[in-house]
Formats: sequence, structure tokens, C-alpha cells
Amino acid sequence: MTPKVYVVDDDAAIRTSLQRLLHSADIACEVFDSAQAFLAGPLAPVPTCLLLDVNLAHGTGFDLQQALLSRGHTFPIIFMTGYGTIAMSVRAIKAGAREFLTKPFEPEQLLELVREALISDASSMSERCLTACVKARYESLTPREREVMALLITGKMNKQIAVELGTSEVTAKVHKKHVLTKMNAPNVIELLKMSDRLARLAR
Repeated sequence: MTPKVYVVDDDAAIRTSLQRLLHSADIACEVFDSAQAFLAGPLAPVPTCLLLDVNLAHGTGFDLQQALLSRGHTFPIIFMTGYGTIAMSVRAIKAGAREFLTKPFEPEQLLELVREALISDASSMSERCLTACVKARYESLTPREREVMALLITGKMNKQIAVELGTSEVTAKVHKKHVLTKMNAPNVIELLKMSDRLARLAR
């Protein structure tokens, strides 16, 4: 997956300058002159970073940031502004922005921040993908298999599980095998790790 940087800035000169800078560093990018134009297009399912101007002709970068969060997009955002204030930077960072830069900034500084952001998002994407896979496996379990899984991760043995569920030990063994197979877990320890991942998702 080739990482991609999106630029949203209503200043044509800034868009052109950033596009040239990113291309010179072999970083794929796409530029937009408004938040509306950016939101109207599809986003590539690759490691992503957004270079976003705070003061747009229509609305603000903060409005776009909130719109992205409401759609479930959590990729890194680097805010840019010609006249930043401490209050503005605090607001951006509190809302989840990765960085807040005041123009003009050093090209190498921006490239370094972009590279770090893309690496971070690649890691996050990998985690999100793994979590989604585990969630899908868990949802494939029958209600009884979920009960068995809940007992397995507490350390209960087949005989104890059978007593808890009012069934035979042989049946408990069969359910355990089905749970491990469907969850693609080689052992109960891995099953416990998957359960922890699902628990974090529910918070």
C-alpha cells in the first residue's frame, strides 16, 4: 500500500508548493481547495496524512476535522496556519491533531512530520485490521460457543466448563475445539489476547 498525503488549502500557491515538495520526496499526494471538495471524494484505504489549513474560505479546518471524526476517520492531521495562537494550537491538539505548524515552515521539518505521521497511521491501520478480523471471528461463534469462550479465558478446564453449562465433558471439548478453530487461536493464551482486544474495542 502506497501511503498518501492529502492537502486542503484554499491558497493555490500553497497547494502547488506543497504538492511539489511532497512529490520531490516521492510522497504521493492529492490537493483540494476546500473541505467540501475533499469530503466529496473517496479516500484511499492506505496509510494517510492530511495537511490542513486552519482558515479556509468556507468554514475552518476544525470543522473538517470534526466532520472526519464523525465519519470514523482518525488518520493524522497536521494543521497549518499563517497566524497561529497558543489557544488555537491547544484546541487542535486536544481534538486529535498530530501537529500545528505556523507558516512559513521549513520544508524538511514538514517532510519529517509527514513521514512520522504516515508511519504512525500504517501501524494504526494494521491494528484496526487485526481488531476487525478478531471481531468478525467472534461474531461467527454461536451463543453457546461464546459462553464456552468466556469460561475458557478464565482458566476453566473442560470438566469445569461442562458443569457450568450443564453438559457432558465430551460436548464441552467439542465446543472448545470449535471456538479455537473459529477464532483461529492455537491455544487459550492467544484466545485470551483476542478477548482483551475485543474488550478494548467495547470501551
